[in-house]
Amino acid sequence: MARKRKTKRSGQAARPENIPILNPNAAGMDIGAEEIYVAVPADRDGQPVQRFATFTSELCRLAGWLKQCRIDTVAMEATGVYWIPVYQILETSGFELCLVNARYFQNVPGRKTDVSDCQWLQRLHSAGLLRGSFRPAQEVCVLRSLTRHRDNLIRLASTHVLHMQKALDQMNVQLHHVLSDITGLSGLAILDAILAGERDPQSLARLRDGRVKASEETMVQALTGDYRAEHLFTLKQSLAAYRQYQKLMRACDLEIEQQLKQFDAKVDVKAAPLAPPKVRRKRLFSNKPKFDLRSHLYHIFGVDLTAVPGISVLTAHTILAEIGPDISKFRNASAFASWLGLCPPTTSVEAKS
Repeated sequence: MARKRKTKRSGQAARPENIPILNPNAAGMDIGAEEIYVAVPADRDGQPVQRFATFTSELCRLAGWLKQCRIDTVAMEATGVYWIPVYQILETSGFELCLVNARYFQNVPGRKTDVSDCQWLQRLHSAGLLRGSFRPAQEVCVLRSLTRHRDNLIRLASTHVLHMQKALDQMNVQLHHVLSDITGLSGLAILDAILAGERDPQSLARLRDGRVKASEETMVQALTGDYRAEHLFTLKQSLAAYRQYQKLMRACDLEIEQQLKQFDAKVDVKAAPLAPPKVRRKRLFSNKPKFDLRSHLYHIFGVDLTAVPGISVLTAHTILAEIGPDISKFRNASAFASWLGLCPPTTSVEAKS
């Protein structure tokens, strides 16, 4: 009689036994919002699993305990933004860190707890079975934080533009239907005049720039509205908020430019000057930085990425802020495309640890 073959129950993962140890000085860490559980090899401390609070003083104590346990490398799961201060303090303390995406490692079998998670991370990292996520150099991380903050400011400013358009709609002032951008020179001049008390549509229409395609007659019809105090109040506050965010963006641009100056130049500008752009845009993007971003990018990359079709100055800046000037950590172009999300979702992200 044929012997029945045993099968695993659905959802039950096999626990590997006798895994060879490749990283004997490895620790595992489960990070939460208020506490951190850390596991070290059993022979390094009488209590190989310990809990730490997330206060800065506790993180410094954590680094000291890991050094006392002769730990060289630490694996941690990328959980929200809670891992960032832990990563930065441990990196400053000289540890080799492995930031792990939860999708790319097998969770501990059985009941999930913080203790079991950190022990499982320590075991897998000791066996060399974890692959670290890509994290650029610190100077790139600084630039990335500033750039992402600037993007948030742009989104917040655009929200107030929508509020202005809504207030105009409620007064049947169709300025945003005859101007492509009410935050341009013509739009702001007309809005300021409206808020200053001007109601004559012909006087308002004469404030438009000569490059506006709409005729004066159309502008007069668009600016004839039913002005109400409550909507004018909303328009006034929305315009003030928009200008405040523009002020914050200019300050952010100054900080970004200072950070770009910290990167090493890869090209001698005198020996190989930057060529003028082949395609000049007739209309500048209103949210584009006001400094010479293209020259900074040329110094840092050593090549003019904007010469590649489809890559603008802002796109090149995003590449620098998210990846940095060195992409050698990616094994090949396919791995880089996978990290960018340009491959099917079943393809794993591959980068050198």
